[in-house]
Amino acid sequence: MKVYQTNEIKNIALLGSKGSGKTTLAEAMLYECGVIKRRGTIEAGNTVSDYFPVEKEYGYSVFSTIFHAEFLGKKLNVIDCPGADDFVGNAITALGVTDTGVIVVDSQYGVEVGTQNIFRTCASVKKPVIFALNQLDGEKADYENSLEQLREIFGPKITPIQYPLSCGPGFNAMIDVLLMKKYSWGPDGGVPTIEEIPAEEMERAKELHQQLVEAAAENDETLMDKFFEEGHLTEDEMRMGIRKGLIDRSIYPVFCVSALKDMGVRRMMEFLGNVVPFVDDMPAPLNTAGEPVPPCSDGPLSLFVFKTTIEPHIGEVSYFKVMSGTLTAGADLDNVSRGSKERLAQIFCVCGQIKTPVDTLHAGDIGAAVKLKDVRTGNTLDAKGCDYAFDFIKYPAPKYQRAIRPVTESDAEKLAAILTRMHEEDPTWVIKQSKELKQTLLKGQGEFHLRTLKWRVENNDKLPIVFDEPKIPYRETITKAARADYRHKKQSGGSGQFGEVHLIIEPYTEGMPEPTTYRFGNQEYVMKVRNTQEIPLDWGGKLVVCDCIVGGAIDTRFIPAIVKGLMDRMEQGPLTGSYARDVRVCIYDGKMHPVDSNEISFRLAGRNAFSEAFRNSNPKILEPVYDVDVMVPADSMGDVMSDLQGRRGIIMGMSSENGFEKISAKVPLKEMSSYSTALSSITGGRSSFTMNFAGYELVPGDVQDRLLKEYAEKAGADE
Repeated sequence: MKVYQTNEIKNIALLGSKGSGKTTLAEAMLYECGVIKRRGTIEAGNTVSDYFPVEKEYGYSVFSTIFHAEFLGKKLNVIDCPGADDFVGNAITALGVTDTGVIVVDSQYGVEVGTQNIFRTCASVKKPVIFALNQLDGEKADYENSLEQLREIFGPKITPIQYPLSCGPGFNAMIDVLLMKKYSWGPDGGVPTIEEIPAEEMERAKELHQQLVEAAAENDETLMDKFFEEGHLTEDEMRMGIRKGLIDRSIYPVFCVSALKDMGVRRMMEFLGNVVPFVDDMPAPLNTAGEPVPPCSDGPLSLFVFKTTIEPHIGEVSYFKVMSGTLTAGADLDNVSRGSKERLAQIFCVCGQIKTPVDTLHAGDIGAAVKLKDVRTGNTLDAKGCDYAFDFIKYPAPKYQRAIRPVTESDAEKLAAILTRMHEEDPTWVIKQSKELKQTLLKGQGEFHLRTLKWRVENNDKLPIVFDEPKIPYRETITKAARADYRHKKQSGGSGQFGEVHLIIEPYTEGMPEPTTYRFGNQEYVMKVRNTQEIPLDWGGKLVVCDCIVGGAIDTRFIPAIVKGLMDRMEQGPLTGSYARDVRVCIYDGKMHPVDSNEISFRLAGRNAFSEAFRNSNPKILEPVYDVDVMVPADSMGDVMSDLQGRRGIIMGMSSENGFEKISAKVPLKEMSSYSTALSSITGGRSSFTMNFAGYELVPGDVQDRLLKEYAEKAGADE
């Protein structure tokens, strides 16, 4: 295989909604480049992408697939990304290491929510975008409607490069307004017939060609001057102008293809090879020090590992981009992320599961290594003397979670190791051991995302697992002041245990004044604060303890033991065993024994006095509430709003955004358990949502009564 220089390499991400035809398009691209001799199909399970067992089982992409193609003297590295929103992490990763996004749109359905999500991701990392209107041979294909939607949502930068002469099953010809030629195909697609534009299409073609020339000229002053002088540009000048427009994101070219019939694919490949930016055309990425690192083959050698997988018959594979320098097989590198050393005995160019050994990869190229000792996704590998580090891939917050456990309890350690490995493969799988809930929580982007992990654990690792409903991290607090005292006394021969604590508790708010006087019934309690401790709680809020002991009723050395007793109950609230928060405690009196008093006695006395006072202070349960933003088609808006309100959601606002409706609501976490599945069902998979923690709010009275009853029943069953 030829060794390609940095200025001969282009890195492209293949993106789009689920079902838009990316995997089929990838097959056609590989076929047109001569990489494969026969195009596979998803139904037959023999595509270059989707080669993992779980992908063949479910019939949709789960992992991004890297492949390369040599075309027109250039090397195209393409990453085919899953379309389902559940696997958005793959698209985010791909855009981190590529330079252009090709967004595939199903012309039967036009712009979907997934299309907009992907476009926003491209915009956030400032990557050029090309649209490919696919499935123009479909029964419901509508080019004009799809193009109108693109313009309505993404604005005037949408610039058609081609338009079809007809859509639907009869699609077999289109007009290319960049080359000003007619392309047509036989029933089996493949090599087109290239002809002059028919007279009846010439007016429309010239109009679109002129718009394209103007769009290209706008991106370069020299081209603009020539355009004003001569009224036209050469083909090479147009390519240069379009390339600059792509880099500046001032032009979004639109292509027409039928990936299934291999129509228009070669022409789009020509555009990718001739026009889209090379690696060194794009702005240099920044390292963690904020310094630009240009992709220079003569620079210090640095690799960024953007993906790790365990692959059939191979084992662990690490995919990397050469950020700087020239990599040769056998290189010794430092893993600056983990402080270890690695030798890359062999390096490979990748085409799906086929790994081709190569001797050299230049800056900007993408490759792979197998069975490295200590490499994880996101690591940077540097040659001696280089101190670069990269961390430019930011993943979205999880939207769906389940508690996970092995069927056999003795397999817990084995499961933990598997989950750690799975997170390293896909960082959007987040694993958390919750001490509070006594569960292992698995978080992801949706039900399919977690179901995929379950399939892999059970089928690849042969470990049966169970998903449980995650418990909700409720909080307990109080709404009024209360007083209590408790005497702990125990005598069992020899020295015994004795400690008595009197205290007052009240709700705590930031900035409240020091306690002075309390009245309970006919008795008044005057506080003289000697010392105050503010204890920030790991789970939010504070415990504030005021030492108001006078006359030495309790020795100062026992105060820390009392505070420990208070913390015992803050960690396991008296109502439901949940964490308590935002309480101020005044310890104002008590008794001790010269022989029997000790730390354990006062810890127990403090704990029990606090429990009694807590129950008398009109306690309330708080629940986590999330800000939820839902993007929905207008025709589903009413159903989605009704569903949110049925989940105790409060609608905070509505707005229109790029052709879709946006609903903002506050919803309790308890009600969001299976929301991704329900939303998909309500809208036919045409919606998406994000959720972010907003805060804790009081649960309704009926919900609190139910929680108290459930806790009491569980406590009774455990006794």
